[in-house]
Amino acid sequence: MNVQLTRPLVVFDLETTGINTQKDRIIEISMLKVFPNGDEELRTYRVNPTIPIPKDSSAIHGIFDQDVADKPTFKQLAKEIEHFLELCDFAGFNSNKFDFPLLVEEFYRAEIDFEIDNRKFIDVQRIFHTMEPRNLSAAYKFYCDRNLENAHSAEADTIATWNILKAQIDRYDSLPKDVKGLHEHSGQSRNVDLAGRFVYDNNKVPVFNFGKHRGKPIEWVLEKEPSYYKWMMDGDFPLQTKRVLTKIRLNLMNK
Repeated sequence: MNVQLTRPLVVFDLETTGINTQKDRIIEISMLKVFPNGDEELRTYRVNPTIPIPKDSSAIHGIFDQDVADKPTFKQLAKEIEHFLELCDFAGFNSNKFDFPLLVEEFYRAEIDFEIDNRKFIDVQRIFHTMEPRNLSAAYKFYCDRNLENAHSAEADTIATWNILKAQIDRYDSLPKDVKGLHEHSGQSRNVDLAGRFVYDNNKVPVFNFGKHRGKPIEWVLEKEPSYYKWMMDGDFPLQTKRVLTKIRLNLMNK
């Protein structure tokens, strides 16, 4: 294994009440911090989501309302988790599209402005899909030649994800060995916001990636149709997306 780390890399996985990053909540989070010297520190928390866990979700991960009724809420854990994640890069399985955006939403709901600038994001699923398209259990079998026991346990999935990433580095000579290269291979570098509502075009200009203004520069739209900002701020978009839009709007006003 030869993953080149210049600062800690946190491999993490969430179990949640559902798959809506705006509305659902974390009920379990496991984080494996890998240090540049090879040391590892694992932390796993059960979390009271403050909302009922749907039966369909419990059927997947095996966590029920009574299992987390006496656990701390994310808001109560937020400062401790933020400190653990300080100055770290991230890796996960499908984390760019779901786990990381939901984690950031939880921080915002806890009134913590979690810093994401200058972080790197490695999505092991994206690497897997570009190299050997399948899912986590198949990836574990393919790369590690083991069956994944306790799938949909955040801790088991977290450890499996780290083992898969190490095996991917060993298997593919063409795959970058450093976090920056893996971040770019994971496809996150084009996104302006975590949800991918805004992306950079070929000239590194932030543009809309949805709706009637898809492909148009954000600043141009805000100048030509100022009401679009209010429509998005009132709409059902992630808090992090709204913050990015507000930041772009403020930069435009200060020009």
